[in-house]
Amino acid sequence: MGGQACVFYGAAEFSRDTDLAIIASPANLARLQTALDELQAGVIAVPPFEAEYLQRGHAVHFRCEHPDVRGLRVDVMSVMRGVAPWDQLWERRTTLSTEDGAEYDLLSLPDLVQAKKTQRDKDWPMLRRLLEAHYFAHEAQATPVQIVFWFRELRTPLLLLELARRYPQNLLRNKELDSILC
Repeated sequence: MGGQACVFYGAAEFSRDTDLAIIASPANLARLQTALDELQAGVIAVPPFEAEYLQRGHAVHFRCEHPDVRGLRVDVMSVMRGVAPWDQLWERRTTLSTEDGAEYDLLSLPDLVQAKKTQRDKDWPMLRRLLEAHYFAHEAQATPVQIVFWFRELRTPLLLLELARRYPQNLLRNKELDSILC
């Protein structure tokens, strides 16, 4: 749901960690613990890896010691501030498949953009790249929902001017599309 998701969406970022958003159920926590054990990952800060902390909105941070991933940090969370509740995020997720058949569930692009709106300076250039990549990938066959999304989120003045020239009818708020996005 962080920098790795940005890479999948075409806005490459050097990421020093992997962020995971999970449902903090006993079964999911057990599966994740198995994967973390395989990575030889240990908790590197408080709180401990327990459902009650994840459900309160705390992130749990791990450092991997397996030789193939030594030093990689894994951040696990179950509640993210500033975005919709988990069930809505899951319903709107994007599933990408690789050539070898592996599937990856990511936050939808609008949800990822919302999640990356932080007070960290490093997130804002990433947002710009994410939005530009999305715009260039879909501009030729833009849907009404994408157009409203771009008007709301694009950070590039030249692209906003281009968008306004191409879709002047969308300069006024379209309540129906706004309700779809929100």
